[in-house]
Amino acid sequence: MITGVWRFSKGLKCLTQAMLTMLLVISLTGCETFVESTKDIVSALPDLPPRVDETPIEPNWVQVTGYAPISLQEGQTQQHKVLMAMKASKLDAYRELTALVHGQYLAGTTSVKDMVLKNNQFQGAVAGIVRGARVVKSYPVQTDVYATILEIDLNQVQRAWQASQ
Repeated sequence: MITGVWRFSKGLKCLTQAMLTMLLVISLTGCETFVESTKDIVSALPDLPPRVDETPIEPNWVQVTGYAPISLQEGQTQQHKVLMAMKASKLDAYRELTALVHGQYLAGTTSVKDMVLKNNQFQGAVAGIVRGARVVKSYPVQTDVYATILEIDLNQVQRAWQASQ
């Protein structure tokens, strides 16, 4: 009887070892399948888009000039009129720059009576936001006009517009 128990115990030990070996083989086979399936998934992914060339673009500076008369400004002293003309010339330059960047809206009417032109009118308007402009120079022209020169990089304007889209 001891021999039978000993054989049963030895058989159980062999069976356990065989099951562990089989379990180990199955688990390793599963890992290989996982690795292979991961490779298949990665190879099936679409290619990444080509890297965008980040080479800096040369600036494309444009300049505009705004003008304002000094003597027509409201102010109690000549210095105050000059300050108001400085501000007005800067705003005029921004208006010119806005027309350059965003375009200008024109509306007009023409009246003809008996094949004779009687009235011909038009108006212009600009609207838009301008960022990145800088004052190059603000100076008096002769004695009664003030001028301001603004500049902006059109490539920077284009990049900002593309980033907002």
